[in-house]
Amino acid sequence: MTELLCASMVLPSTLAMHQDAPPLAGAPAVPITTSTGAVDPAAPARPAQDPFGMVWMLIPFLVIMVLVSFMGQRREKKKRATLMSSIKKHDSVQTAGGIIGAVVEIKDDTIVLKIDENSNVRMTFAKSSIVQVLGSGSESQGTRS
Repeated sequence: MTELLCASMVLPSTLAMHQDAPPLAGAPAVPITTSTGAVDPAAPARPAQDPFGMVWMLIPFLVIMVLVSFMGQRREKKKRATLMSSIKKHDSVQTAGGIIGAVVEIKDDTIVLKIDENSNVRMTFAKSSIVQVLGSGSESQGTRS
């Protein structure tokens, strides 16, 4: 207990003696005040902190994420265009609703599918509703015989 009291009594006088000593490495620079309470102009100033420091670090990351996203969308669009251009008459295709049929007629934005062979049921779909081509015309005709 006496050691604690002695240390608290010595500490202020020790600080007063070592005010001119350089600050420790890694310690924040604190302005030193004189005995009147004014800030000593010769004391080292606290380094200015950049309020946007974290934002500047995030910008390259965000740019990379946007570029990767656009590249993925471009790849999907190209794949979809290839699928649409590869559809021919008598191909077996599947729609987004799960309906499977053979292509009878292809127009600009629509496609006519033959759903049932026996009753000759035909349905018109938007070309964008085609999800995948299941078989080409020669394969689908060969399996139906």
